[in-house]
Amino acid sequence: MEFRHYSVMLEETIEELHIRPDGVYVDGTLGGGGHSLEICRRLTDGRLYGIDQDAAAISAAKERLAPWQDRVTILRDNYCNMRSLLERLGVEAVDGILLDLGVSSYQLDTRERGFSYRYDAPLDMRMDQRQTLTAAGIVNEYTQTQLFHMIRDYGEEPFAQNIAKHIVQARAEKPIETTFELNEVIKAAIPAKMRQNGHPSKQTFQAIRIECNRELEVLRDSLGDMIDLLKPGGRLCVITFHSLEDRIVKTAFRNAEHPCTCPPEFPVCVCGRKPLGVVITKKPILPKEEEILENNRSKSAKLRVFEKREQEK
Repeated sequence: MEFRHYSVMLEETIEELHIRPDGVYVDGTLGGGGHSLEICRRLTDGRLYGIDQDAAAISAAKERLAPWQDRVTILRDNYCNMRSLLERLGVEAVDGILLDLGVSSYQLDTRERGFSYRYDAPLDMRMDQRQTLTAAGIVNEYTQTQLFHMIRDYGEEPFAQNIAKHIVQARAEKPIETTFELNEVIKAAIPAKMRQNGHPSKQTFQAIRIECNRELEVLRDSLGDMIDLLKPGGRLCVITFHSLEDRIVKTAFRNAEHPCTCPPEFPVCVCGRKPLGVVITKKPILPKEEEILENNRSKSAKLRVFEKREQEK
């Protein structure tokens, strides 16, 4: 199917990036190239580096950005390797970085990718299909304790303990191989009166997807490198879609703005840690009502922005 991905908060993100015509920018989650297209349109002598681990996204972005190929470099990789990728290309610092996290509409709506509980498909959920670990591997090989912690922590699912127990019981009879098989196991683990608000599999599927793609670990480990990559005045814009991602971004930005670890009672700072910049969004930017009506999946989106500043001497 055609690669579709609605570019969430497109106008707001482009505005917050403060794009310079001769600047260097990185779209760490290229997707279908929606945000990147608007960046390219504003460049003259500048350059855009687009990174994505999904082969379908790379193919779609190359086609979409073909008219600007003289100012675009597209790389198939995980954004956690951004720093080393750019260093190999001779790029030491950039004017702006964008991350649009989460799963794309294409990934959700392509049945055989196994991301969605709405379609019957093999349990896959890999954003990078070169990796060996799949959702089926997690469901059938993790211990009950591992499943419980994953579903509780990454899915924030109140019935995580019972779901983990039911998964282990079900797979003892035969491997759980498809999304609909997993749906039935989850449904049986949640009391009927608690299944009224939304699909019962939503939070467990989120947890498995996050685990399969190491989404939170990658995000947590990458934000510091991205801030380091920015030139003074450069901005890092991150769009999150659930509280776990947003908490990581909010904490990283706050720590970069206030890195001092000295106890409050100390009269002067002795740790020597200097602020790296400022958080532009004291409260996250949210999608407009019109956008939510047009694309309901944008409802939970939050945009946070950090600006690098010249280091104090």
